[in-house]
Amino acid sequence: MYRKIFISIIIITQLSVIRSFCNNPGKDSLLYIKNFSAGLNTNLDSLINLWYLQNAIKTDYSSNSGDSVSNIPEFHDSVYIDRLQRIPSVVELSYNKIVRNYIHVYTKKQREGVENMIGLSDYYFPKIEEIFEGYGLPTELKYMAVIESALNPRAVSRVGATGMWQFMYGTARMYDLTVNSFVDERRDPIKSAHAAALFMKDLYAMFNDWTLVIAAYNCGPGNVNKAIRRTGGKRDFWQIYYHLPRETRGYVPAYIAATYTFNYYKEHNLTPEFPEIPIATDTILISDNLHLKQVSEVLNIPLKALRDLNPQYKQNIIPAKESSFPLTIPLEYIGSFIDLQDSVFNYKKSVYFNADNTIKNPQKSYYVPQAPTNRNKLIYTVKSGDNLGFISSWYNVRASDIRYWNNIRGNMIRVGQKLNIYVPKGSSAKYASVNSLSFEEKQKRIGKNTSRPEEINTQPQDNNYVYYKVRYGDTLWEIAKKYSDVTENDIMKLNNIRSGKSLKAGQYIKIKPKG
Repeated sequence: MYRKIFISIIIITQLSVIRSFCNNPGKDSLLYIKNFSAGLNTNLDSLINLWYLQNAIKTDYSSNSGDSVSNIPEFHDSVYIDRLQRIPSVVELSYNKIVRNYIHVYTKKQREGVENMIGLSDYYFPKIEEIFEGYGLPTELKYMAVIESALNPRAVSRVGATGMWQFMYGTARMYDLTVNSFVDERRDPIKSAHAAALFMKDLYAMFNDWTLVIAAYNCGPGNVNKAIRRTGGKRDFWQIYYHLPRETRGYVPAYIAATYTFNYYKEHNLTPEFPEIPIATDTILISDNLHLKQVSEVLNIPLKALRDLNPQYKQNIIPAKESSFPLTIPLEYIGSFIDLQDSVFNYKKSVYFNADNTIKNPQKSYYVPQAPTNRNKLIYTVKSGDNLGFISSWYNVRASDIRYWNNIRGNMIRVGQKLNIYVPKGSSAKYASVNSLSFEEKQKRIGKNTSRPEEINTQPQDNNYVYYKVRYGDTLWEIAKKYSDVTENDIMKLNNIRSGKSLKAGQYIKIKPKG
């Protein structure tokens, strides 16, 4: 009896939270929906330019552009609620006005692009499902790719997050994606899906809640942990909603709306536009340098088709001399490639490669991040005691953005290092003086403690353990990623700490037993 009463209280509490969102969606949410719709439209416009969508659509893309209002159904809230409850999902699919507004983005405002996405999902979703199933993830998390990129492998955000799963440079390297002048595996639909699965698996180990995993994928685990702490330990997305970044408040409702749309598109008179060519492909492992033009001209495959099927090769070159890379081509050309392999590799070889088969006139071998649009560039010179957390707060940008803009892996910065900082257009004057201020003045500007944190000096106490010396700005999650088979929780248990907030620069912490 008491258990039933307790469950009833939980249900009433959850309903009251959701009801509050139904009545008060908030200006922030409506603004993000507007921005989300614009971003989705940009990704869809880019998606439509793919060769295989331009050439393999069965019907005219513009055929539905004249949909009348009467042909676009809209349903009562009770219908949406019932349909969401019928979708098999371990991710909770709540419903409120915010979710409904996102459903309208997909089913009313972006109908043409969504029809292409639904058709294209026949190519990508089976591959993603197989990968997620292999990692023990709920396969319905595939819909996150719709929110992230509109299933566009070439999508690039304003801060440089790239690919179908929108990885920043630092996170991509953390999950073993190659990013250099020739290859960007964030744009490889298969390898990036493996990385996304590993990232989600790590996030689930932290939060044990798939909705929070979706939120943390968008804004990072640190922001979700902050929201949990600020609400006294509550771990329900809707209860920590107002303590999350504005973008993340819209991310989970957008995910729910995408899940709904892909399951009930027929009820909204949406007709998938199925591309035929990319579904019938095969992959060959290349073990020597190869230019896509060599393949294109010998096998008579349009170069744009090859580029779109292999979006990870930034300069049309597969740099496979030292390590193998995959080449995806239409299935009908596989036999020809095998039969003419020697001819393909030797065709105009001297045009693209040197006598020793190295790449002619290679660009810089390191990755050069793209400058974001609609932002002004400032330079900050690192001072003694600075860390990325401090610098990001002084300029009101994310630490991950600073890493990307400056090609930084991890949190290591050095005194005297020049950092590129991009601030919103028109705000340069506001931040121009930051570089010349003292630490105390910079902290005072943002209303923070003006005393510089002291670095403590400890030494390893037990030779039976592997230790790590904490640096300024380190988090438990980032430390754990440096070691195989080590999680954030493992470190907390070994060191008898409750969170990463207790970490101090200079401190040695146990990582795992030796041997």
